[in-house]
Formats: sequence, C-alpha cells, structure tokens
Amino acid sequence: MPLSFAKDIRPLFRDTPDVEEMKTFGLDLSSFEEVKASADAIYTTLADGSMPCDGAWPKDRIDLFKRWVDGGMAP
Repeated sequence: MPLSFAKDIRPLFRDTPDVEEMKTFGLDLSSFEEVKASADAIYTTLADGSMPCDGAWPKDRIDLFKRWVDGGMAP
C-alpha cells in the first residue's frame, strides 16, 4: 500500500510548533497541496536538520517523507 499524506505524512508535523511556526513563513504543513508543492524544499530542510525548529527529525522519519515524495505524493 502506498504512503499517503493523510495517514503517513501529516501526523509527522505537530500542530505546535511545526504547523504554527511554518505558517509564519507562508507554508501550511497541514495542507496536502502546500506540502506537495514544496516537498523538495521541505525534504532539503528536514535532511539538513534545520527543520523542525526544535531539533532534527530522526533518520527514519526523514526517510519516510522521502519515500512518500519518491512514491508520487499520494493524498
């Protein structure tokens, strides 16, 4: 079964601080459309550890996000 934004990716982004903080930068991490449109940039910041704001994700979460991107970014 392919990864989906609703089931697999959205739960990775906490409402506070992730979603709230990124809204101040004009990106709504709770929105499938916005995350899909910015997926490459999001992945880059996740991979370099600059996102989320309070500490880097573990490698398995970053890999999950990357698999979703590479798999076609299903809603």
